[in-house]
Amino acid sequence: MSDTDSSIEDVESDSDVELQEAFAKGLVKPGLNIVSTDHKKHYKNDVVQLKRKSSDIKLKLDWVERLDLVNDQAPLAPELALKLQEEELQHEARFNKVQGKGRKLQNVNTEDLALNDFRREMLFHRQAQAAVLIGIPKLRKEGVKTKRPDDYFAEMAKSDQHMQKVREVMMKKQHVQERTERVRQLRQLRKVSKQVQKEAKVRQVNEKKKLMEEVKKYQKGLHTDLDFLEEKKKNKKQKPSSSQGNRKEPVDKKVQAKRRYKDKKFGFGGKKRGMKRNTKNSTSDVSEFRKPGKPKQPGAAKKHQRPGKSRRLKMKAKTK
Repeated sequence: MSDTDSSIEDVESDSDVELQEAFAKGLVKPGLNIVSTDHKKHYKNDVVQLKRKSSDIKLKLDWVERLDLVNDQAPLAPELALKLQEEELQHEARFNKVQGKGRKLQNVNTEDLALNDFRREMLFHRQAQAAVLIGIPKLRKEGVKTKRPDDYFAEMAKSDQHMQKVREVMMKKQHVQERTERVRQLRQLRKVSKQVQKEAKVRQVNEKKKLMEEVKKYQKGLHTDLDFLEEKKKNKKQKPSSSQGNRKEPVDKKVQAKRRYKDKKFGFGGKKRGMKRNTKNSTSDVSEFRKPGKPKQPGAAKKHQRPGKSRRLKMKAKTK
């Protein structure tokens, strides 16, 4: 065995001894062969150095540059107090409602700002309001203007070309929304019309079925009268037809009075419908009847007729 082999065995034996000692001390757990060393952190509270660093980074600026305020909340307005009370009642009722198997939420603190959004926003508003009431007088005292002059001209940060593009995009979106709304309304109208047609067909089928049943009963002698036919006629008179349903509403009294005044002044034009129909008087009226004339005898003298076009042209050429 060489010297190198013996040195390796000595190193391995030493490492085994070290592991056994570490395991006995509890530094190594079963299955691990790495000795764990605990590194404890030491915290320092160097007050002197912290104060020195704080004084180095602190900026000694005027209040106008800082605009920091430490203030309480502004007084609560009466209308906001009433609104806050209503929100509290609603909030409490919402958390006291029945949950699950008849159990109510218990130990719910309605004053918790994390659970009450309205109260939390109200505190933000009152805090900001108090800061404004304190800050505005201080700014005026420092000579800082808090209002814009009447002739203030503000130039927009964005160019006219950019705003024109924004306008085109907005108009395009509006057009798309209007078209979508029109399509939706048309689709809804089609659905309603289909439903109405379907109901009308079902009603017609039911009426026809009922009528056929009544006719069969009459044929079998179960009914001796035809009252169901009269009911059908009455229903037809009561139900407006499709043409009547599409007609406009009757004109109001003002239009009728205007029509009567014009008829009285200029005369009524008369009834137009049925004017070409024959009546008893028109049929028996033969005042416009004319007997046919006698047939002409052959060889009788004819009336002077205008010469033809070719003959007229020849006569015109001779005169020249």
